[in-house]
Amino acid sequence: MKTAVLASLIATAAAFAPAKQAATTTSLNSFENELGAQPPLGFFDPLGLVADGDQEKFDRLRYVELKHGRICMLGVVGYLVTAAGI
Repeated sequence: MKTAVLASLIATAAAFAPAKQAATTTSLNSFENELGAQPPLGFFDPLGLVADGDQEKFDRLRYVELKHGRICMLGVVGYLVTAAGI
């Protein structure tokens, strides 16, 4: 029993130990200095939409994201106005 407890304590301590990461070079490094890339993640693209490093596609996706965000904000204002009975 003591061995099982000791093994589980060692396993949990190993889970929180920092892992060594090798330096990788990808085409995503071209977007590391863009507005919105923040440490510790840097440029976050989980779906790989701009994995090819195309600057024009990146700029278009950023523009579309801003446009959709603004439309959503207008939708929330419309909901609040309707809910307030104005």
